[in-house]
Amino acid sequence: MRIAALRGPETWEVEEAPVPSIEPDEVLVRVVVSGVCASELEQWQTGPPAGEVRYLGHEVSGVVVEIGAEVTAPAVGDRVGVWVTERGFAEYVAVRAAYCFPAGDGPLDEALAEPIACSANAVEAAGVRLGDDVVVIGAGFMGNLVQRLAALRGPRQLIVADARADALRRAARLGATRTVDVTKESLPDVVRSLTGGTGADITFECTGTQRALTVCGDTTRMSGTIAIVGFHQGADRTIPLAYWNWMAFTLVNAHFRDLAVIMRGMSVGMRLLAGGVLSMDGLISHRFPLEEINAAFTTLREKPEGFVKAVVTFPEA
Repeated sequence: MRIAALRGPETWEVEEAPVPSIEPDEVLVRVVVSGVCASELEQWQTGPPAGEVRYLGHEVSGVVVEIGAEVTAPAVGDRVGVWVTERGFAEYVAVRAAYCFPAGDGPLDEALAEPIACSANAVEAAGVRLGDDVVVIGAGFMGNLVQRLAALRGPRQLIVADARADALRRAARLGATRTVDVTKESLPDVVRSLTGGTGADITFECTGTQRALTVCGDTTRMSGTIAIVGFHQGADRTIPLAYWNWMAFTLVNAHFRDLAVIMRGMSVGMRLLAGGVLSMDGLISHRFPLEEINAAFTTLREKPEGFVKAVVTFPEA
């Protein structure tokens, strides 16, 4: 099979490798799509240590082609989203059957169980309630997912902020009650005007930038919740902790490493997707074959007009 190997800074090479063998509790999945995640961007840019190679890719969906002796579900031919931690940019992955979730009848390149799970867990952990005033800072892929899932909780206001006009137009199409171009308007002022001067009940930070993190404290009401969804890479971040203490914010780290929490999020997210409650329509904007994986990562870094999410695709059998 073909698999992408990261061998240096911004240097992917497609190589041949054996198709993985499976254990009795595992299944073999023919990969249809593997998402390009922002959390892998820094690894791509810096490359592995000299002399080492890395096999990235963890946002996988595909079709089960073989099952282990102890597996009762899924079955051969089932369409699934799966949880893997590496080697996802390959034609096949071996994965425990318990880490596979039904993908329904929709396009498999939209059945990215891992980011859906992250967003579902973030919204649940933040505790969005009926009638809440919610702010989402960042209208990229994860911000869009958080917005859609938060909307299912019935907020009063769902305010989405970004610096990109195309991203804000998309947020409006997805049902934002108000969008804010932060290059032209003050987000805290807009939020106060829409909430009677009190601020948002919950603010989701979905950019991974210092600027967005800083403004969270100015958009959130006293004793409100700040949920950090963005992946903060690079330099250390700072916050005005004395002010945040005084405001008695509840801080939610929406990054999850506990396996039970991850599995809960994948189960919830894929049930919503397969059941037609959650739509991923329009959120996969760029598709690349495996041979163009470097271009996929370059596109993620540059975020051209209309960019939402890049995926690596494999030909259907």
